[in-house]
Amino acid sequence: MKVLVTGGAGYIGSHVVRQLGEAGYDVVVYDNLSTGYKWAVTHGELVVGDLADVDALAALFSAHTFDGVLHFAANIVVPESVENPLKYYSNNTRNTLNLLMQVQAHRVPHMVFSSTAAVYGMPELKVISESALLSPINPYGASKMMSERMITDLAAASGLKYTILRYFNVAGADVEGRIGQATPEATHLIKVACECATGQREGMKVFGTDYDTRDGTCIRDYIHVDDLASAHIKALEHMANGGGSNILNCGYGRGFTVTEVIDVVKRVSGVDFPVELTGRREGDPDALMADNALIKGTLSWEPQFDDLELIVRSALEWEKKWLAKRSA
Repeated sequence: MKVLVTGGAGYIGSHVVRQLGEAGYDVVVYDNLSTGYKWAVTHGELVVGDLADVDALAALFSAHTFDGVLHFAANIVVPESVENPLKYYSNNTRNTLNLLMQVQAHRVPHMVFSSTAAVYGMPELKVISESALLSPINPYGASKMMSERMITDLAAASGLKYTILRYFNVAGADVEGRIGQATPEATHLIKVACECATGQREGMKVFGTDYDTRDGTCIRDYIHVDDLASAHIKALEHMANGGGSNILNCGYGRGFTVTEVIDVVKRVSGVDFPVELTGRREGDPDALMADNALIKGTLSWEPQFDDLELIVRSALEWEKKWLAKRSA
């Protein structure tokens, strides 16, 4: 299969590209390199371009016959989406529309979409199934929800088959240390803590210590990026082998508190970096974990890296390598 990967030079996209290449797929990556890197594209052809450029996008689809599209390109920082909502509706929603216009025009049969648990908003249940009410509380989540709707509506009106994957908290790096998260000013907890452990930050904050959890800090479901990447390969295989369209949660179905995560980073790194306890952030639920029964049953997906210490160790080793790479 020949597949297009938008945003394939970014954190998650690059891990999927690596697995696609290793599985023998013919890969074309389309990325504007605003947050991605050329060195992160380990397989296939990199085409530098923006989804807002409809002419370049049309030329790309005319030059190739794609059997599938995997769509990662997006802005993902929740606080920024609140401060600059139109950036998110432009880059996430409108640019998805631009992509879908080409998918429709060129009759691409399969699509995998990178969505998020942020579409659920502030759910009452701590373990969330795909049937939960969609009620995003920020423009980031709303922009992804709108993209989901466009994909499902197009599929209903055409022969497109899709898999929408709703990510929970993605973390870690390639276990062999080849690629990892290099996003500047990242906000992901494990990356921030690993940056503290490697001296790239002086310390970090914990937002809220009075939640209804075992130690008062938020609980989240952390999934290793390589397990997440493998779900995309499974989704493509499922559709290519005659399977139907699906919306699936991507998580391990269990969670760790913020304090527990920081403690593991400190233990693995051997560094006791400063942590400031401060007030809650608006919009943080007590706990958010994935009901992953559907993805396991539908795609026969079985996680290989469901171990917090392994996730932290891979992230920490990557941070050391990334710091050395920039210092060279």
